[in-house]
Amino acid sequence: MEKDINILIVDEDHSFYDLLENSSRLDKYTIFSSDSFADILKPIKSNSIGIVILDIKRDMDKGLTAIKELKKFDSLLDIIVIGDPLPSEDIMELINQGAKDFLDKPLQVSVIDQLIQEIIDKKNLRRETYQLEKKLEKKYVYQGIIGKSPYMLEIFSLIEKVARHFSSILITGETGTGKELIAGAIHKISNTKNANLVICDCTSIPSSLFESELFGYLKGAFTGADKNKAGLFEEAHNGIIFFDELAEIPVAIQSKLLRVLEYNQFRPLGSNQIKKVDVKLIAATSRDLKTSMERGDFREDLFHRINKVHIHLPPLRTRREDIPLLVRHFLNLFRRKISKEIKGVSRQVQKTFLNYEWPGNIRELQNVLESACLITKKEFIDMTDLPKYLQDTVPYRTQMPVIDRKNLFTLNGLEKEYIQHLVKITGKNLRKTASILNISRTTLYNKLKKYNIPH
Repeated sequence: MEKDINILIVDEDHSFYDLLENSSRLDKYTIFSSDSFADILKPIKSNSIGIVILDIKRDMDKGLTAIKELKKFDSLLDIIVIGDPLPSEDIMELINQGAKDFLDKPLQVSVIDQLIQEIIDKKNLRRETYQLEKKLEKKYVYQGIIGKSPYMLEIFSLIEKVARHFSSILITGETGTGKELIAGAIHKISNTKNANLVICDCTSIPSSLFESELFGYLKGAFTGADKNKAGLFEEAHNGIIFFDELAEIPVAIQSKLLRVLEYNQFRPLGSNQIKKVDVKLIAATSRDLKTSMERGDFREDLFHRINKVHIHLPPLRTRREDIPLLVRHFLNLFRRKISKEIKGVSRQVQKTFLNYEWPGNIRELQNVLESACLITKKEFIDMTDLPKYLQDTVPYRTQMPVIDRKNLFTLNGLEKEYIQHLVKITGKNLRKTASILNISRTTLYNKLKKYNIPH
């Protein structure tokens, strides 16, 4: 438990500092003083200050400016403001800006001592909670992937078994379930962990450029080829190539991909020379490849070639016991990223998260929490910090918005809101959006135009 803490008193006339310095009740603390609000950070940087006491008299502007500067420097700094009595709205403004409390003068030393002790107790509790959370995270984190559900534990076990000896792995699962994370985990413990993991995002490559991207080309091979360029297979030599959304590869290129996998060789565009390559392959898709094969969009022989090991990632709605772990992980991540002291989410938010179906899976949860962390001005995220479609979610496992007499939703209105939501969580990736909706991209474009949805 923490016993000693450094306290800074900012007091232009030293009267309050003298009062505390001469009190035997506060001997257990190391107290520093400053008579300058203008250079308030200097003593904090040089003395490892944990608590700041600001004597603002009646100067609200001075107090607000100091709090903002202190919180910008260290969002976890505890600030007590003292001064002559203020209106309640001014006190609330000080607290909303980050003050722990406001105390009217004249003050008793015992009141200050009690408040400091409460702050120290909370610091100790926060530290113990953080250490417990770190232990829990370590227990349920595998190569950067978080999960304690039976589904995920089975996947972790399978990765351990196959990562060192595989030649090809197929990862399936809905958009946002973490397929690229699985590929990264396999690479970390594979025999090729010191070689490249080359990522090919098949949704971002135009059909006409697939061959040149995969196999490279020589200068002059086609108009615009003004220099030699190595392809992704050459970059991945002795390592792993990861095809994200493999089903997007045109059928004509699939046959050439199959040949590379079977014979470990390829020929760059414009070249007569065969290049040998030693590459392991990981492929991921959110589509049903069997349906794609039935439609003739995916080669059956390629499917059997890559499907030597199959890892299926479950959607988040079927592993709800992992949601609290994921929430804690993302809050810790964003807390450090944006320097805000966000302690958690409210009970209503917890209930909403556990009941919501998460069509965008972990990526959607991450985006929702990042947005909420940026918006909130509180220590706990509540429903008002969430996107509107989540605020309107009924607290059951259904995605229909709340309907009341003032807010009636048409079918077109529901469709528009859902498409807007999917466009956002997929990062405006229209191929993935169309895949989730199970419609063609042409149909999606028409709906975007119909509802005037930016994309």
